[in-house]
Amino acid sequence: MTVPVPVPVPKAELHLHIEGTLEPEAALALAARNGVDLPFASAEEIRAAYSFTDLGSFLDLYYALMAVLRTERDFTELADAYLARAAAQGVRHAEIFVDPQAHLTRGVALDTVLDGLGAALAAAPERHGITTQLIICFLRDRPGAEALEVFEAARPWFGTLVTGVGLDSTEVGCPAAPFAEVFGRARDAGLRRVAHAGEEGPPPYVWEVLDVLGAERVDHGIRSLEDPELVARLARDRVPLTVCPLSNVRLRTVPDLAAHPLPRMLDAGLLVTVNSDDPSYFGGYVEDNFAAVRAELGLDDETLRLLAANSFHAAFLPEDERAAHLRAVAAHRFG
Repeated sequence: MTVPVPVPVPKAELHLHIEGTLEPEAALALAARNGVDLPFASAEEIRAAYSFTDLGSFLDLYYALMAVLRTERDFTELADAYLARAAAQGVRHAEIFVDPQAHLTRGVALDTVLDGLGAALAAAPERHGITTQLIICFLRDRPGAEALEVFEAARPWFGTLVTGVGLDSTEVGCPAAPFAEVFGRARDAGLRRVAHAGEEGPPPYVWEVLDVLGAERVDHGIRSLEDPELVARLARDRVPLTVCPLSNVRLRTVPDLAAHPLPRMLDAGLLVTVNSDDPSYFGGYVEDNFAAVRAELGLDDETLRLLAANSFHAAFLPEDERAAHLRAVAAHRFG
């Protein structure tokens, strides 16, 4: 007798780097197609390299594999593959990050990246039942002036494809202040603003993205718990935190999943969401993260329902769409 597979709870994914969905098999296929030499002979060799000691060791491999992405077709296929997996895991809305500088610095044109992704995202509602938004992220370990150049070059896509800006990459030792001007321009252009902070960096990094950049959502933010005043502000202002549990374990910002601060963040009244970050590298997509926190942290169905509802509350959605998704979450029956 066939045992029915439980249907995942409807959810939004708000912290997903499209480059981090590059599966080893796809990387090898694209390397062969595009004539790119990789220092790996098999998918197993690539996965064996996923033993990261910190964010920096992950980024070294991340950028090395990214070299296979060369054409519009590559970016379209990358995004479409993610959207297919996401749909199977209950994602109904995805706000996707892309790092233009990581491609521009290796000679891939901005229109190649954005038009390639745009083709997949435009087809996503009909093809996968997912609505999408695209957030261009600036690398905080590169100059603020370079971010301004990328921002201005991306203006033709504002409103039609690009709906927000973000800040990511190496956190510690890379302050957010140099990006204040580009975030100000984004606000003036009507774009939404998010920023990575409080993953490896302590609470002052979170304060900075809130006060200097005007970030509306904090990506990660797990170290916010170290500062009671910051926790009070985040709870009072309902600032969403896009937490990525499996990523935190793989990058050793927490020792293991059982020690993850997610339950304490919820107990503190924070608007926490669960996401997958760079799922190819960190051991699972978003529903895999939901399953992991259920198993390792003992979260019950109603807490998972809360996390799913939080994802739609935190999303940059029109109110009618948000309300429809929240009704679906409320009606969901866990298997």
